Amino acid sequence: KLAPALVVINAGTNDIAENAGAYNEEYTFGNIVSMVELARGNKIKVILTSVLPAAAFGWNPSVKDAPQKIMQLNARIRKYAQENKIPYVDYYSEMVEGDNKALNSSYTRDGVHPTLEGYKVMEALIKKAIDKVL
Repeated sequence: KLAPALVVINAGTNDIAENAGAYNEEYTFGNIVSMVELARGNKIKVILTSVLPAAAFGWNPSVKDAPQKIMQLNARIRKYAQENKIPYVDYYSEMVEGDNKALNSSYTRDGVHPTLEGYKVMEALIKKAIDKVL
């Protein structure tokens, strides 16, 4: 009996960190597209967001190109959002720092997960988009 008016689809670093096996950009992007299609098919508005920056994953040092993979996926999500007239919230640009493309140290303790301060940045960005859509 739920009838949401809007869903926010956040892409995360779990796949890129290879938490569930080898990373497959096509599979991850395909899942995002499927979620959008399901929402739209049920007349639910959608907002897409970027993956947060991460220079590396401490628990999986074998992933040497996390920033590149994140930027590639974000570019695809942004392009898909533009082509399909879906609002896109760019957390990445607001939260990245340094040449290594890390999550700003003011917003994290482990380089991957946001702290309360990080979530405040995200909240301000997403709230603007939600208010615009609704």
